[in-house]
Amino acid sequence: MEQVLAGSFLDELPARLIGDKAYDSDKLDEMLADQYDIELIAPNRQRRSKTQDGRQLRRYVRRWNVERLFAWMHNFRRLVTRWEYHIENFLGFVQLACLHMLLRYL
Repeated sequence: MEQVLAGSFLDELPARLIGDKAYDSDKLDEMLADQYDIELIAPNRQRRSKTQDGRQLRRYVRRWNVERLFAWMHNFRRLVTRWEYHIENFLGFVQLACLHMLLRYL
């Protein structure tokens, strides 16, 4: 997780990180809060005491929008297998695919 956050191309790190049940860990939650000041939102695995209330998990429910976008992007072969050497070209094709999907579903 530290390598992913260190290799981020964003100017600033997000305030919240939404993950699935595999991310439900006290150790990971404390590490993100202490070192990066990031709130972890993940549904609880089998725990006796719940660590999050329903308000935070409402954000998790909307996570399917992002997963659906990635599923639609798998229809574009050039994005599934990254043939582009330069990241600028790859980003251009991602933006082109998003524009194509937007125009198709409007």
